[in-house]
Amino acid sequence: MMSQSPMTRPEIAAGTLIDNRYIIQKLLGQGGLGRTYLAFDTRRFNEACVLKEFAPIGTGESGLEQYRNLFKREAKILHQLQHPQIPKFLACFEGDGRLFLVQEYVDGKTYSRLLGELQRQGRNFSEDEVIQWLKNLLPVLEYVHQHNIIHRDISPDNIMLPDGKDLPVLIDFGVGKQIADINEGRSSNHQVTFVGKMSLVGKVGYAPREQISLGLCSPSSDLYALGVTAIVLLTARDPSLLMDQYSLEWNWRDYTYVTDGFAQVLDCMLEDRPNKRYQTASEVLRDLGHIGEPEVTMSSEIMVDDLPATVFNPEFQAMSVISESYNQPEETIFSLPTSPPNGRRIEQQQSSLQPAFIKHCQQELAYHIGPMANLIIEEILAHNPYISADQFIELVTKEIPNFQAAFEFKKSLFS
Repeated sequence: MMSQSPMTRPEIAAGTLIDNRYIIQKLLGQGGLGRTYLAFDTRRFNEACVLKEFAPIGTGESGLEQYRNLFKREAKILHQLQHPQIPKFLACFEGDGRLFLVQEYVDGKTYSRLLGELQRQGRNFSEDEVIQWLKNLLPVLEYVHQHNIIHRDISPDNIMLPDGKDLPVLIDFGVGKQIADINEGRSSNHQVTFVGKMSLVGKVGYAPREQISLGLCSPSSDLYALGVTAIVLLTARDPSLLMDQYSLEWNWRDYTYVTDGFAQVLDCMLEDRPNKRYQTASEVLRDLGHIGEPEVTMSSEIMVDDLPATVFNPEFQAMSVISESYNQPEETIFSLPTSPPNGRRIEQQQSSLQPAFIKHCQQELAYHIGPMANLIIEEILAHNPYISADQFIELVTKEIPNFQAAFEFKKSLFS
């Protein structure tokens, strides 16, 4: 008698004993990669747990063995995640031809539900609440990414606030998300990696374009989804309503008010181009920490001698230049003068940048944005053949989206 394909197996009924240990209580959810159940662990005083049945739709017996091997390998990796804001990975086993994961059960509410409750009270999450929420979640993402795992499905449905707790919990580290690209390669030496080409997993509206369209993801992909989740909590609107349907540009600022510093952080998280986005969770945390810090302004009525000594610190002056370049229209920042004050046209001299200087800039830029640095340098030189060293530095600095990183880059060129 032929065994049933995973896609044809019926839902496990409540009261069923699995692996002579777990008693099924109810179905929590199901999708293309399997089903999730609430169960009681009879060997742990009937402690509640989550039982995840991994059964991809359309998987026949011929492909099940490949899924089984990857399933066990990925389960071992997930077992390494030991963080108080991630449900504990408890066990994995196979029974009756079915693959199961066992995880800690989080008794609480998703942020989708919490947002709905706030709306019924006539409000959304405030700026201060969302900033603190991000500060609580970003260290979790940093921990996950350090283990070379990309969540790839961050949304209000996959973040919970446990009952009686203050810290949010990141849920749904489904193994299926890590291995669903097996159909892209069937050879024996096929390997699944965490960063690079992945399966097309992710929620439309929350996942960035490179993930939805190309299956490419990196830590910045999770940061994008976290940014979308943040503006949903602030506005109580679906992402599709926060993006212009023609230009595909975010217009979330039309539906809420936040301080400019926080808005800039969110906009950087939501950048469409991955290389313009924050690359690590620590970068976002650092900029969130700078929100609300007082800025030094120079009034014409203040005498130079009355200003703090730090204003004349070279590092302060360099940061001011970078800040100005970030706030001016791009097309006017580096325009070259075409005529002197007396009205006589002058001839532009070809750039005399030294190769060693250009190479140094490439190396420093690569430290902040990666291998795209060389292409960016070449493009700037191709479009600005008569550029001076100062103008060249300013254009290169503009390619670094993080303000502090841009400052450090510029500082390194003068050290």
